[in-house]
Amino acid sequence: MRFAFVVTNLAGGGAEKAVAKLAAALVARGHEARLVLLENHIEHRPPAGVHLEVLADGPVSKGWLGRRRLAWRLKHWAYRQGPFDLIVSTLPFADEVTALAALPRHCCRIANTLSAELARLPPTKAARRRARYRALYGSRPLIAVSAGVADDLREGLGLDTRIVTIPNLFDSHAIRVAAAEPASGLPGRPYGIHVGRFAPQKRHDLLLEAWGRLEQAPLLVLLTAPDPALTALIAARGLEGRVLVAGFQTNPYPWIAGAELLVLCSDHEGLPNVLIESLLCGTPALSTDCPSGPAEILAAFPECLVPPGDAAALAAAMDRCLKHPPDPARADLSAYSPAAVAAAYERLAEGC
Repeated sequence: MRFAFVVTNLAGGGAEKAVAKLAAALVARGHEARLVLLENHIEHRPPAGVHLEVLADGPVSKGWLGRRRLAWRLKHWAYRQGPFDLIVSTLPFADEVTALAALPRHCCRIANTLSAELARLPPTKAARRRARYRALYGSRPLIAVSAGVADDLREGLGLDTRIVTIPNLFDSHAIRVAAAEPASGLPGRPYGIHVGRFAPQKRHDLLLEAWGRLEQAPLLVLLTAPDPALTALIAARGLEGRVLVAGFQTNPYPWIAGAELLVLCSDHEGLPNVLIESLLCGTPALSTDCPSGPAEILAAFPECLVPPGDAAALAAAMDRCLKHPPDPARADLSAYSPAAVAAAYERLAEGC
């Protein structure tokens, strides 16, 4: 089979990395996979065997005219390549460009709970974006990365189109090998960890408030880039000696594997990869029960799910998990294996 995956760039985002891993899994099963970039911004190379196509030499305009110029380039590129069994775009800008190109056998891969995103916007802007999403996604097949994302598309956006749920894939062996690699800067004492960019959705404020309530907490490590606003949050809670901002790590797995507990406290997600990665590293994981994904991943650990935005509940759960760690081996992660996910994409291509 022939697959094409359309993304804006390879700038290090989770969605782009997930698509690159998927393309590699399909190549390993004997298929052809092409990764199509709308702009030439590459921070990590695609896996071996995956063909890389770049439609523009540098950054592109994301306005009305820029989208149509890219759609014209994408359409002519696809015409020259010949038919594909499945074309998958991911994230709204790439989805819009691919939809404008009117390519056959095109599905949009949805990686976030879009209604939660809309809820954070001013009403007028939210209404415009809702209309834009309904026009873009209401007339084509969609791939949701979790059951929660699929439910949100149907109920939150009111879409009545074909939606299939296929999660991201995780190579457990590769993750464990990476976790065993040496890493400089690891704390020499027990620590808990949070992995995620400093953004309102990730709720570092909630995490710090809850951590400050713990009487005997280990060090808290934040794998995120330093930020003056984050430094101010830490100082305001008197946690300067109890929190380490370790920055972005190319290989976060040794840090995750060395932690006593991983905490996710977001207001919303699509499929939070870090929870799966933590369990595969042998580290217990705790999360807010936000839309969507945590409840699916942590189904074997109901005690590790707390209401979003509740610092007292989060602190109590963290204290309980630090004192009595749940066994990560209880999790059934077979649905996220490369073989299972690649097979799901094969079935989707056959049915298009």
